[in-house]
Formats: sequence, C-alpha cells, structure tokens
Amino acid sequence: MFDADWFFALDKRLREMGLDSDAQSFDEIRANLSNRRILSPDEFAENCVYVILAGGFSQKTAKKIHAQIMDFLRTYGADFDGLFALFHNKNKISALCKIWDNRDDLTRQYYALETTEARVDFLSQLPHIGKITANHLARNLGENVVKYDIWIQRLGALYARNPALSAKIDNKKLCPDIKCACDAMFDDLCARTGLPRGYIDVVLWKSSQVGLIKELKYECKD
Repeated sequence: MFDADWFFALDKRLREMGLDSDAQSFDEIRANLSNRRILSPDEFAENCVYVILAGGFSQKTAKKIHAQIMDFLRTYGADFDGLFALFHNKNKISALCKIWDNRDDLTRQYYALETTEARVDFLSQLPHIGKITANHLARNLGENVVKYDIWIQRLGALYARNPALSAKIDNKKLCPDIKCACDAMFDDLCARTGLPRGYIDVVLWKSSQVGLIKELKYECKD
C-alpha cells in the first residue's frame, strides 16, 4: 500500500465504477487544483451549499438534493419556507440562506485573502461549515488542501504503522499526531505520483468510503 501503483489502481478502479466525482468530476477537481479558477459569487455559493447539504448523505443523494436546492435559489432566492419544504433541516436551510444572500460580499472577502491558510480559516467561519468541512469546501474551490475526515485519519494511522494512533482518531477534533501522520502520507504520495495533495485526498476518501481500499490493499505492492 501507499505507493504510486496502489494509488493509480484506486483511481482507475473508481473511474471504471463511475465513482470519479465529488461536487465536480475528478478531472475537474484535478484541473482546478493545478490552476485555481476564480469563481463568481453564484459559483462560490453553490460550492458552499453543496458541502452544507452533503454531510450525512451519500454522494448520490447529496447531488440530487443540491440540484433541487440550487434550482430553487436561482429562481426564488433565499426563501426559508420554500427551501424548508424541500429539505427539512432548519439549521442547514438557515445557513445556506445566509450564504446565498451574502454571496457577493463573501466571495469578495474570500478572494481578498492572500494565503491558503487565511482562506481556509475564513471558510471555517461560514454558517454550518466548521474546520473539517472547511477543508472539503476549500478543496472544491481549488485550494490544494485535504479534508481530515474519519476516512483519511484512519489511513494516516495505518500509514504511520502505529496502532496507538487509532485511539486518537476523532472526526470532531483533529489530533495533532493524527494530522502529522496524514500529512506525512500525503507528502509521500505527492512525491511518488506527482499529483496535488487535494486530488490524492479525494481519491483516497472516495476509495475508503466505498470499501475499495480494503479490497485492493493486497493486490498492490506493500
């Protein structure tokens, strides 16, 4: 595991299974990470809405709900009652209404920040985003960062070959030791594959989510 052959086998298998996407296709994510595109306020808000809605749902369900919500927003604006009729979660609807209504200012503030760290921190302060989801959103916006979710934390602990790290995995609060292990894993795979860490992240996340890494780990080199 954790060599270039193993990673590219995962990438190939996901594409064969038609699972090569998050909010965008893998190819779009990779292109945007290599050359970050400046988004319009509507596009910025659309990405925010996706990660707000995606938590707790399969990608297929999240995309369906996202399409319905975005159609409504573009047609009727941030009408809380109308949106709540489509998706019965008051906190999420309130958050996406605030983002949609303020999308011009939020987009301007985001792109005015000079560093990736500052931009990720800005995203973490948006309604219903938080620190881990901020990395997911940032990656979808073209920032070359990773989302340290439960799947990536597990892989980082496995990469470190340190069983004690498993007890420190926490999807709500990222342990510094776990983050260090994950970063070492990404640095290694970036060097081996020549790919952006954000792209490696999305492939590993999807492969873990669908059980593909467990399936492939004995087929590839150790």
